[in-house]
Amino acid sequence: MARKKLTGHDLMELGFPAGRSISLAISLMQKHYAHLSPAEQLNLLKQAMLAPDKFVTHTVLGEILIALAKQNNKSEAINLHEQPLPYAVFGDNLIEAEAKEQMDLAMRLPISLKGALMPDTHKGHGLPIGGVLATDGVVIPYAVGMDIACRMHFTLYNVPATILEQKKYQLKQELQDQTRFGVNTGFEKPQEHEVFDRPEFNQIKILQQLKTRAAYQLGSSGTGNHFVEFGAVTLDSGNNAFNLPAGDYVGILSHSGARSLGKNIAAYYTQIAMDSCRLPVEAKYLAWLDLQTQAGQEYWLAMQIANDYAKACHEQIHERLSASFGEAPVACFDNPHNFAWQEQFLGREVIVHRKGAARAAAGDLNIIAGSMTQPGYLVRGLGNMDAIYSSSHGAGRALSAKKAAQVLYQTEMNGLVKAFGVELIGGSLQESPMAYKNMHYVMESQQQQVEVVGKFTPKLVRMDR
Repeated sequence: MARKKLTGHDLMELGFPAGRSISLAISLMQKHYAHLSPAEQLNLLKQAMLAPDKFVTHTVLGEILIALAKQNNKSEAINLHEQPLPYAVFGDNLIEAEAKEQMDLAMRLPISLKGALMPDTHKGHGLPIGGVLATDGVVIPYAVGMDIACRMHFTLYNVPATILEQKKYQLKQELQDQTRFGVNTGFEKPQEHEVFDRPEFNQIKILQQLKTRAAYQLGSSGTGNHFVEFGAVTLDSGNNAFNLPAGDYVGILSHSGARSLGKNIAAYYTQIAMDSCRLPVEAKYLAWLDLQTQAGQEYWLAMQIANDYAKACHEQIHERLSASFGEAPVACFDNPHNFAWQEQFLGREVIVHRKGAARAAAGDLNIIAGSMTQPGYLVRGLGNMDAIYSSSHGAGRALSAKKAAQVLYQTEMNGLVKAFGVELIGGSLQESPMAYKNMHYVMESQQQQVEVVGKFTPKLVRMDR
């Protein structure tokens, strides 16, 4: 059996920051101390770190200590630009001042190249939700978000929307039987999926630790504003993208991310980023990972796994509902809105973070969700450069979840939902339709980014209780 080698994770646990000092240490220890076990090599490095004055002149360990000191000193010296780079704002009057202040801060980072705010923007951590940020060779975990690869997933059926009322009880039962919601929720006998055959689950330590729980949660949904719903899809005869006659059809829309897998990946690599990228305290959630480092490469690969896993969750939800519904889909598409892409922009390769923002390159199909009492819109991207090829991902919050719970009333929410003919299973006061922005204004503010090809009106909605 091949002998286990020293890894970057071993050194990070010892206190090495992500970066050049790790690759140098691994190289030198393999070259000069290959006769020692990884544990013995780590012990030698630990001794050197505890007494650097004693080892600084050492031929091998001294070189590692000098590189470590240089990297630590460098990480403490990251300064922000005095003024933010200019950025585009869509729906300026819909966006709170605190969210703009967050974007101002992001545009003062030395690695920021271009930014934009979508009309559904509201305050978050680090980058505001609804913010788009292009960077130079680095990825910011908190600009992707804690719920990695959260997305809208849409399926359209060539079935008249009248079925939604005629078979309301049956469809409601299907939602209850075929979906699972909540932090610790999953399926006792989850379906298998090829995503778990990916080598990254064995190569990256954090993924190894998360694999069992991820398998249990496969095909389930999260808490908060995550949902699965049946709705009426209205298509006209003009820019219909689905080769169907004008009319009202059945659609299924789901919203959720990579569950605990994504959250734990985000938390783990955010801490590494903060340890290795020492920014002023007000900007700490914008700490980044250089994609040339081991930590940066690991996060990038783990983020891709989270994306594929989140998509698999949605596919299984829709497959189960399609089977119980007894109909084959006419169209199906999805679009993550907490993710980072490598894209060509303005003649160069950049990393584009979209946190609560959807990709809207020319021709991209997507659905921008409204609320339980406001329709969502099926859209085709127009590739607007000022928006960095992006659009909103939903209506956006007018009240934070905490504020909504404080100032709104459950009876008022129940009455409003009922008045709009929506059957709701679960759902907290935090997700009241009154907590969201006016969808008409949101869509009006992004006519240069997307064209509408259909409308989705929720009818049967399931959320976490």
